[in-house]
Amino acid sequence: MNAIGFDNEKYVSIQSARIKERIAQFGGKLYLEFGGKLFDDLHASRVLPGFKPDTKLQMLLEMKEEAEVIVVINSQAIEDAKIREDLGITYDQDVLRLMDALREAGLYVGSVVLTQYAGQKGTKRFERLLAKLGIKAYRHYAIPNYPYDVDTIVSKDGYGKNEYVETTRSLVVVTAPGPGSGKMATCLSQIYHDSLHGVKSGYAKFETFPIWNLPLKHPVNLAYEAATADLDDINMIDPYHLDHYGVSTVNYNRDIEVFPVLNRLISAIFGQSPYYSPTDMGVNMAGFCISDDEVCKEASRQEIIRRYYKALIDVRKEKIPESAVAKIESIMNNNDIRISERRCIAPCLEKAKATKAPASAIELNDGTLITGKTSPLLGATSAMILNALKHLAGIPDNALLLPKAIIEPICDLKTKGLGHHNPRLHVDDVLLALSISAVTNPLAEMALAQLPNLKGSESHSSVILSSRDQSTLKRLGINHSCEPIYETKKLYQAK
Repeated sequence: MNAIGFDNEKYVSIQSARIKERIAQFGGKLYLEFGGKLFDDLHASRVLPGFKPDTKLQMLLEMKEEAEVIVVINSQAIEDAKIREDLGITYDQDVLRLMDALREAGLYVGSVVLTQYAGQKGTKRFERLLAKLGIKAYRHYAIPNYPYDVDTIVSKDGYGKNEYVETTRSLVVVTAPGPGSGKMATCLSQIYHDSLHGVKSGYAKFETFPIWNLPLKHPVNLAYEAATADLDDINMIDPYHLDHYGVSTVNYNRDIEVFPVLNRLISAIFGQSPYYSPTDMGVNMAGFCISDDEVCKEASRQEIIRRYYKALIDVRKEKIPESAVAKIESIMNNNDIRISERRCIAPCLEKAKATKAPASAIELNDGTLITGKTSPLLGATSAMILNALKHLAGIPDNALLLPKAIIEPICDLKTKGLGHHNPRLHVDDVLLALSISAVTNPLAEMALAQLPNLKGSESHSSVILSSRDQSTLKRLGINHSCEPIYETKKLYQAK
């Protein structure tokens, strides 16, 4: 584990060069629909080891003098208070978070587009908030029979009704808090208005997955299918590209299905479309930067197994349909991907069976397997982390890193002072206690110094972890999975 399979430096270089080529192709201005996460792309970093979570952001920073960002949000998502599950915040809050992060990184964020605007009460409230914050917001309206009635869409009664977003730079990156926000429609609306204003501009799509120049059944592309199992995305050979160029490339069903209509829209604006296939529209160069294919294959197989367990939990929580689990099972069966490949699962379940209590196990980067069991003062995952740190630091198993004199007061505070029912320490509690202990205890200091070496490890829990523990493991860079079993039989399960 922790082997590198992706050349991140090469990617930043050739990806920015590719986008500049596309800008030049359209006469100096490009609207780039940005799919997926602009930063914090943890899926890409897991399946392409070496890909950094903020790589796409760094790539844009290579062109920051030429680039500006439009953030798009669907008005109905505001009205419905739609939540980003990975962050636990609403889409409108995430717009502000995105803008803060992008500005802090050094990118110019010009405006917000409110798509599907119909005077919704919540959207008007958000619009007022943006105005108070000095952020320009534009309204884009729903168009009947979109995207099929091309004649109406490309007219004063379609895109013509939308407010024209004033942009000043050659690369306009269009991003959003999540799918269904209206990024593509915003791009095409802008191109329509640019044509009315005598401005030459074009459209392209930046979507990391599936990787178009990898085989259809490559584990990296299969991992994308597993990640989007609940959306019914299916990787397919792009028939338009194959027909026109005689070259087999990979795209996904939604882009292939909508391509004829999208191309008619582009043709109606330009007079003639420059694209012959959905693959033509993309600018992603990730497939050219894989430096060790075997490393990426193995990382992707692990990701598929993790996605399988996540889907089991999401079905248990009624977040996704059972068909999503069946789809991932099919991917695994058809590609001989076995649960046993995830080496941390078996020792975890064996420890849980032996102790008749929740247990956890971790496979460290050197292949060592470490377990953790539940105790009166520590949760199993907290114990696992302490045991792993002791192993990495060369500290004997019987050495006490956190004596009861340190742990018990914290447990008492949790139950007696703060009213929690569970006295056991979470992972972040343990790490805070360890950092305090390190002031006077050299062994604790040695253990704490090993934290960075947990990054890239694989762990499994015999029960569903709290969101708090999952968040800490994520911050530590540990790839985690768990059984779809709650620790208690209570009807209400806290996050």
